[in-house]
Amino acid sequence: MRTADIRTRFLDFFAERGHTVVPSAPLPTPDPTLLFVNAGMVPFKPYLTGEQEPPWPRATSVQKCVRTLDIEEVGRTTRHGSFFQMNGNFSLGDYFKEEAIAFAWELSTGSRAEGGYGLDPDRIWVTVHHSDDEARALWRAVAGLPDERIVARGDEDNFWSMGVPGPCGPCSELYYDRGPALGRAGGPAVDEDRYMEFWNLVFMQYERGEGTGKTGYPILGELPRRNIDTGMGLERMATLLQGVDNLYEIDETRPVLDRAAELAGARYGADATADVRLRVVADHVRTALMLLADGTTPGNEGRGYVLRRIIRRAVRSMRQLGTQDPVLGDLLAVARDCMAPSYPEVAEGYARILDRARGEEDAFRSTLRQGTTVLDTAVGKVKEAGALALPGAQAFLLHDTYGFPIDLTLEMAAEQGVEVDRAGFTALMEEQRERARADARARKSGGAGDTAALRSVLDAHGPTDWRAWDTLTTESTVLAVLGAEGTVPVAREGALATVVLDRSPFYAESGGQEADAGRISGASGEAEVVDVQRPLPGLVVHRVRVLSGELAAGDAVVAAVDPEWRLGARQAHSGTHVLHAALREVLGPTALQSGSYNRPGHLRLDFPWRGALSPAARGDIEEAANRALRRDLPVGVRWMTLPEARELGALALFDESYGEKVRVVEIGGAWSRELCGGTHVEHASQIGTVALTAESSVGAGMRRLEAAVGIEGFGYLARERDLVHRIAEQLGAPRAELPERITGLLDRLKAADRENARLRAAATAVRAGELAAGAVDVRGTLVVTTTLDGQAQDARALALAVRERFEDTRPGVVAVATEGGAFVLAVNRAAREAGRDAGALVKALLGGRGGGSGEIAQGGVPAGDASAVLADVPRLVAAP
Repeated sequence: MRTADIRTRFLDFFAERGHTVVPSAPLPTPDPTLLFVNAGMVPFKPYLTGEQEPPWPRATSVQKCVRTLDIEEVGRTTRHGSFFQMNGNFSLGDYFKEEAIAFAWELSTGSRAEGGYGLDPDRIWVTVHHSDDEARALWRAVAGLPDERIVARGDEDNFWSMGVPGPCGPCSELYYDRGPALGRAGGPAVDEDRYMEFWNLVFMQYERGEGTGKTGYPILGELPRRNIDTGMGLERMATLLQGVDNLYEIDETRPVLDRAAELAGARYGADATADVRLRVVADHVRTALMLLADGTTPGNEGRGYVLRRIIRRAVRSMRQLGTQDPVLGDLLAVARDCMAPSYPEVAEGYARILDRARGEEDAFRSTLRQGTTVLDTAVGKVKEAGALALPGAQAFLLHDTYGFPIDLTLEMAAEQGVEVDRAGFTALMEEQRERARADARARKSGGAGDTAALRSVLDAHGPTDWRAWDTLTTESTVLAVLGAEGTVPVAREGALATVVLDRSPFYAESGGQEADAGRISGASGEAEVVDVQRPLPGLVVHRVRVLSGELAAGDAVVAAVDPEWRLGARQAHSGTHVLHAALREVLGPTALQSGSYNRPGHLRLDFPWRGALSPAARGDIEEAANRALRRDLPVGVRWMTLPEARELGALALFDESYGEKVRVVEIGGAWSRELCGGTHVEHASQIGTVALTAESSVGAGMRRLEAAVGIEGFGYLARERDLVHRIAEQLGAPRAELPERITGLLDRLKAADRENARLRAAATAVRAGELAAGAVDVRGTLVVTTTLDGQAQDARALALAVRERFEDTRPGVVAVATEGGAFVLAVNRAAREAGRDAGALVKALLGGRGGGSGEIAQGGVPAGDASAVLADVPRLVAAP
């Protein structure tokens, strides 16, 4: 049974039993504690925790997930994959244990002809929490399982919580006996390779308190509404139903593995080490495909870094298998064909996916060359100093700057007989992770302070009555004031604090739009709003600086957005939509926005594209945007369901999450139609102007446009006009003649540079002849050593020029050192035939540093050591 069919059967089964089919959320998640969705329940978390009222009592989904905590284990075990799909059914205060168990048993063992999976009921084992007698009794009554196949386990295995105070409860896991060929008998407590877990039923019935670990917290009591959260691993069920050994061999991954083996000239199953690498490639290529399809872009931090690491591990694994050519184009096409039956978007967006992947692969291939040189130099210094290990800081530099995974550094250093200070590297990595965790905590609270205190406010008062789309001013009540350490009774003049209002007109930073600015004022005091965030779903909080008096909980206040700020923000956000539409009009549909930021007067927009835009393309994009403003296209907002929006052709940003109803912003109807929660102008002409100010690279295959809009746009154009005026005055030329005049100046400079180069070459030729004539015969080899006041390229040119003066019938060695520390050594063909190797000679002279080919090599010498190194050349040549 194909994986896509397993998926369809699951959704159909639960849809027939009253469950709403919920589409998979995109892999990037707005949850500030996560980079990617890592479990099927993540999109349902607000409903399971009670933060939001669920829109349906029963739901089912097949959720895309990515986990990278165990990325080093991918390929080494049969259970770890970085991308996986989780089939789930959810009861949100509706049915509970009996129905959940009955559904799982019916679907697992039901006949294939009637829509089930047809698993042999006599080979299914289950685990229950040791205290859950109810579940044990239900498994006996519903499924007829004997006691010996119902295994009791403790909290570590069969009690679930999210790791923080909130819902928790026992769980029951289903395992399938794959037979004695895969391990020992005795059930999942004995061997979890033979007995493969394929479904976990979580019974959320308790509320837990503060604590650590899986047991270090109190149970506070029963939940007011019990929930069911189940997760069936789609890849694991495919492994069982397709009769293969592991998830790398199912129909969605095995074709990628086979293509990788074909490209590498390998055979899967012939070599254990090669098999691990092939499995890594199969897994990582599929993961990269799905992340790219959901809009993640390779980068140096956060989600982008995870994707970059996955792509680079796949490319490196192919290189370890002996493939030096680019491979992602071949492998991604196979993965696309495997995944498109379930996810048509991977085929629809494949041109964009492939372009970004190829850009990252090309960049990494270049990085490998650069990083290898850095590593070789570092290893040479270690050997020269007589040390035993490469410093952890050097390994971290290779990881952080050159994208070298630590295992690559370990392997390459070991090949040269050097260990790596793994502890030092780990300490630096932990420092980096702690900074990332601190950033994540800051994002989570939005600078709002104590998240637990904010949750208490939300629980007590409900969501903020948010009016940013409707008004600039509201009469509000202060619900809470928070300082650096949590809730405080009052915030006085000069203090920075977080204020929660029952009603707010302020736009909270999201969707690329910066937060509003303004004032909160009451009878007792006034505060300036410096930031607005949503640290919890539904809760808007205001970071303020108290200007006068004080603010306290219970105060009646007026919350007022700065109207000039909001006007500029609306112009910038609408300008972003206009620029995006103009970009796609000029460059085509693959130029899809992958990130944006806008604040009053300014915007930036990132999009996938290989290579810089030509001046003509930039001009066309700017013109298309301003034509829309001149036509005064209407700006409208409509609410509809997400499927309706997709059918209408509305563009959705991949890293946003959407509810049942979505807000569609249109500018000129279908010309620009995007899902968006931002604030906008009523007509395009109100934007004023869109003036492109910069276009740059922000990573492999990714470009960034920046623009000034509104009054700032006109100001930018005025400054450009004044600059042109000053240049025209300095050159004494009319503006229309400036391009030709500047071109003439540049041509004259280039001509002068060429003449200088000719003179340097002539001088080099004269000196080369003099040096060759004065060569010293050292045991039959002509040797020339000299110093030069110049750069490394000058030393290289002189060394080659002298070498050319030697007759190829006699061996010749030329060494040139510069006062700046460069050292170059060249040998002629006769010397090569006599066994002289330029690279080996340089390493011998420089203590292992430097390198190059057999004909010419170079390195660096410390200041003041050049004479000593040159003096060693004849001695080294004379050595037998």
